[in-house]
Amino acid sequence: MSIERQSTARVLLVDDEPDILELLELALMRMGLIVERATNVREALRQLDSKPFDLCLTDMRLPDGDGLEVVRHIAVRHADVPVAVITAHGNMENAVSVLKAGAFDYLSKPVALEQLRALVKAALKLPQPSAAVVRDGVRPLLGNSTAMQKVRDLIERVARSQAPVHISGESGSGKELAARLIVEKSARRDQPFVAVNCGAIPENLMESEFFGYRKGAFTGADADRDGFFQAANGGTLFLDEVADLPLSMQVKLLRAIQEKKVRKVGATQEDAVDVRIISATHHSLGDRVQEGKFRQDMYYRLNVITLPMPPLREMRDDIAGIASQLLVRLCDGDAVEFTPAALQALRSYDFPGNVRELENIIERALALCSGGVVTPDDLQLAVTGAREAQDAGGRFPLADYLDRVERAAILEALEQTGFNRTAAAKVLGVTFRALRYRMARLGITGRDE
Repeated sequence: MSIERQSTARVLLVDDEPDILELLELALMRMGLIVERATNVREALRQLDSKPFDLCLTDMRLPDGDGLEVVRHIAVRHADVPVAVITAHGNMENAVSVLKAGAFDYLSKPVALEQLRALVKAALKLPQPSAAVVRDGVRPLLGNSTAMQKVRDLIERVARSQAPVHISGESGSGKELAARLIVEKSARRDQPFVAVNCGAIPENLMESEFFGYRKGAFTGADADRDGFFQAANGGTLFLDEVADLPLSMQVKLLRAIQEKKVRKVGATQEDAVDVRIISATHHSLGDRVQEGKFRQDMYYRLNVITLPMPPLREMRDDIAGIASQLLVRLCDGDAVEFTPAALQALRSYDFPGNVRELENIIERALALCSGGVVTPDDLQLAVTGAREAQDAGGRFPLADYLDRVERAAILEALEQTGFNRTAAAKVLGVTFRALRYRMARLGITGRDE
């Protein structure tokens, strides 16, 4: 069978209500699928173990048990078979429990045939685990430590589900990259991926940005406009820095996620949307809930599956390898290498900005090094920076604090030299090339020269 299952795929329906079985079977047969029936847990498990299936659709309440037993059996013995569960309308506790147990997705009663068809199509598009190859242009997660291998394994598992995923971790640890890899290995790999920085949207614009608006809904709304949900329809919506959402917007997002429907600002009806939610933040959502800054029901809904990204300082054995791989990518074909002392300096550094900071350090070192060799001096690791940042009251992340210090020193030198960059470089004790790089990185523009 090819990466996408054929139209003659076999589906197991598990339900003890004849009317529902008839309705679902007819809908699936019209999609060209082969349908088998089971009316209880025991019969479902027997059929699953005796013949191959490409999808299982089970009711939650069955005469001799519940759909969770079917989900768990499939997770252990038939992990390549996606399973969806039909739950009572509005029972989000059941929905979350089946997703946590490994279900691909869930449907609420009464079953909407449009949602059923969308779910089945997505499930049958799932690549087989051995065929889930990341395409060219998608950057991989670097590192071979046990912690990073656990991340890769979890990405493989959650990619075969529609369950919401919350990615936690410090700034620069690769949260968005992990989200993109989940999508890349999922049935939604060819559909839109819309990334939204929740902390960058003014509160008064949030509803129209997420849900869109109708012409005339407010001053300046001169045409209909889709929001993030409509843009991501069929694909994935990545909510970065989700902890920054105001409480009022959390209520509206929660309803949209649970009902799978959104209403544009100024509209009178809701539109169905098929969107998988992946969220991330460097804050602890649990702590935000305790502080009253994040709704518990929203936390419960987003945190179905948690993917923690390890900080770079907890993968010290990986640092040299990651740095070497980044060096090859950033040097653009030039022959450049680290000295052993430079690699040891990197291993000893704590990287408060994680892999993103490491990449910035290497970019800076490439501008400073000579002879194709990166030395510890070229890395310019600020050993005392962490202490100085703490003395400053911890007001800024370390990378931001160091940028502020560097910017102030450059501007002072430029002022002293009448913004003559060559003279300023001499004052600072760096090359003209290094100063030009730093000014560009920090967004400093010189006066007319």
